[in-house]
Order: sequence, then C-alpha cells, then structure tokens
Amino acid sequence: MTTITFIGAGSTVFTKNIAGDILHRPALKGATIRLMDINPKRLEESEVVVSKLAKSMDADARVETYSDQRRALDGADFVVVSFQIGGYEPATVTDFDVPKKFGLRQTIADTLGIGGIMRGLRTVPHLWSICADMMEVCPQAIMLQYVNPMAINTWAIGAKFPKIRQVGLCHSVQGTAEELARDLDIPIEEIRYRAGGINHMSFYLNFEHRQPDGSYKDLYPALRKGYMEGRFPKPSHWNPRCPNKVRYEMLMRLGYFVTESSEHFAEYTPWFIKRDRPDLIERFGIPLDEYPKRCVEQIARWDRQAQDYRDAERIEVKPSHEYASAIVNSVVTGEPSVIYGNIRNRGYIPQLPEGCAVEVPILVDDNGLQPTTVQDIPPQLIALQRTNINVQELTVAALMEENREHIYHAAMLDPHTGAELDLDQIWALVDELLLAHGEFTPEWARPEPRRKAG
Repeated sequence: MTTITFIGAGSTVFTKNIAGDILHRPALKGATIRLMDINPKRLEESEVVVSKLAKSMDADARVETYSDQRRALDGADFVVVSFQIGGYEPATVTDFDVPKKFGLRQTIADTLGIGGIMRGLRTVPHLWSICADMMEVCPQAIMLQYVNPMAINTWAIGAKFPKIRQVGLCHSVQGTAEELARDLDIPIEEIRYRAGGINHMSFYLNFEHRQPDGSYKDLYPALRKGYMEGRFPKPSHWNPRCPNKVRYEMLMRLGYFVTESSEHFAEYTPWFIKRDRPDLIERFGIPLDEYPKRCVEQIARWDRQAQDYRDAERIEVKPSHEYASAIVNSVVTGEPSVIYGNIRNRGYIPQLPEGCAVEVPILVDDNGLQPTTVQDIPPQLIALQRTNINVQELTVAALMEENREHIYHAAMLDPHTGAELDLDQIWALVDELLLAHGEFTPEWARPEPRRKAG
C-alpha cells in the first residue's frame, strides 16, 4: 500500500487538489493519505475535505491525521510539503510593509528579492528538520516540495541532505504553456515545447505547433507578431490584475518566453519597478502588492468554502495540472511520465553552477526521478539566470554557514533591491526585517536591537 504524507496539510485547498489528483489514479485509490499540520482547526478541516473527497470518488483510501511530524513521516513513500512559516500574518505582511518604508515595492516577494531572502531564512530550517526525520524514518521516500522560495529551498536541501530524494515542483511551465496556447487560440494538446533554466526563470527553448502532416511549426514568430500588433497578451485567465505585458516585452528583448508570470518576473530584474518611473508601472500593468491582495482574497474565499465543505455530502474535484500525482503514479506503476522539476544541478545545465537548483525535464518511472540534460540555453538567458542564482547562492551560504553577513550580501546583489536602494539603506532594511520577524528568524541571524540614544 502506498503511503503519502502531507506536511502542511492545513493548506486545505492545495491539499484537496493534490489528494484529488492522486485519488483519480486507479493505482492509488487505496493509498494511505496522512495529513499533518500544527494548526488543529485547519488540520480537521483538511481531514473533512479529503475524507469526503475519497468517498465521493469511490476510493478506499485511508485518511489519517497527525500533529507530530516524525510520526506522520514514519514509513512514508512520498512526502508532499506545503507550508508557510509565519503565515500571511505576520510574516508576509512584514515582508511587504518594512521594505515599503524604504521605498522598495514588491509584487509577490516569495522567490527572490528581499522578501524571498527572508522567506528562505524562515523556511529552510524547517525543511531541514523534515529531512532529518525522513533520514531516520523514511530514508527512501521522495519529497515533493511545493514551498517557496523553491530554488533556495531545493539548493539548501541538496547541500545539507544530499541523500534525500527530492524534487521541487511548480506549475509555471505547464501553466504558461496553457496561457500561450490560449493567446494563440491553439489547443494545448497540439503544442510541443521544451524548457530549461531555474525556477521562475526558465525559458521555452522550443514552442511549436503540430501540423496535419506531423511536422512542427515554430510559434515564436506568431507570438512576436501578435504582441507587436497589440493582439497579445489577451486578458489573463490566471490573474486579471496583471495583463502579462512584462513577459512579452522580454520575449522581444531576449528572443525567448519566460515561464513564470509577469508579476513575478517584474521583481526579478531591475527594469520594471522604479520609484521615479510610475509610467512603467502603468505601461506594463505591474500589480504592486499583489501577493497580499491574493492572500486576503483567498482567506475570505476559504471562510466561505469551509462551511460549504462541512455541509456537503460529496466533494467533487477536477484533475489539476500539478505534477505530484503523475510522479507518484509513475513510481508506483512504472508507467513513465515527463515532468518539469527543480533538482540539484549535477551537470544537467552545464552553464550553471554545480549544486545550484535547476529546472529541467525529468523522466519518472519505477526507477524514480531521472533528470535530463539541457545544454543549449542561449548565453543571454544564462547571464540573466546567474543574476538570480547569485542571490540564491548567498542565501544558502548564510544558512549553511550560519553567517549573517551573507544575508546582507544576498540583498546587495539582488537586482531589484540594488537598483532601488543604496548600501546603507540595504543594511538598515535587512536589520529591520530580521528584528521584525523575531522568532521566525534563526537565532544566529538576529542582529542586536538598536539602542535609543540617551
């Protein structure tokens, strides 16, 4: 019997989607699903949802709940990780409010930038605690890691726990492919693509349409033409607040389309969010403070949904485009699948540093995860990815060495932060954030509180 443990199962909507995907698979309908969370209320809500989901799908899955992480992991075959240390309040609010005092504005702040650095400092120590328990009680389990900052997390796990079988999972590659298919008015089933890079900054090296004779036609000319004529981007299905112009602009400048959203990409570079250029915000439709708005909306939506789920006799869920169930199914049955995942670079992208986190196509079957090599990424894309890798590397170095100085170094080298703030401001911002996060910050990283004069 396959055992799948969810750490952070109180993320009920996410847990519902992944559990639903798993239970749609015939070979997994009898799986044991373990739900673990430190919040009793959210854990109980997730138990209600997953139990009703299994009943609705005529699955004989066993649903168990745990508040103890080690017990939940004992003997697991797969570990799905989805948690947020510090939550929306106070941690996310702090990551936005403190930088704004310094004139540094953000959109998502969970992957790179000062927000991504701080989230990495909060998140990695707990991921390491999961890995330590896994090495003791389920050393062969595969970790399916859905937590941001994805690249920092994946790198840090690989650096400290190289024997953990892990993959960082995101939906940006397959999600963006669907968006572009919608812009082009072509069924996604007729499109073939290949991508490579780092999480949230991977690029489609090929994006092609299958023709009636079985050949493939390059779709990049159509994407460029549609943008120049003002037909693309069409209104975003994923986020109506962001018109997706940033990525089309980067297509024109770099020659390739990036896989992560415009609201994310705008804060990974120094070009789009500038205090003295409000015209750029307007021109590219950049949604500042986007992540807090999403959090507020999601919390309100969940408050309405939670009672509906309690009252419902049956809960239906359509398959999502997340990769987790495909991985579990392929490992259990041997039926091969190809996913895009984030893994430790062991020459899979030769132009990028050994050991960093790279996002490449991965073949999955009963042999496990088998990453493929991507060797043909153009130099301008590699150069841009390295600007983000610098920040990731220094954040991981800070964590591995327990060296607070590297936190400042990471912030210095962040493209958006460095474009907006001088060195004194960066130092002061880092200090204030580390103090503001208090107990969520590792003890070694906390600066001494400033004493008032007199």
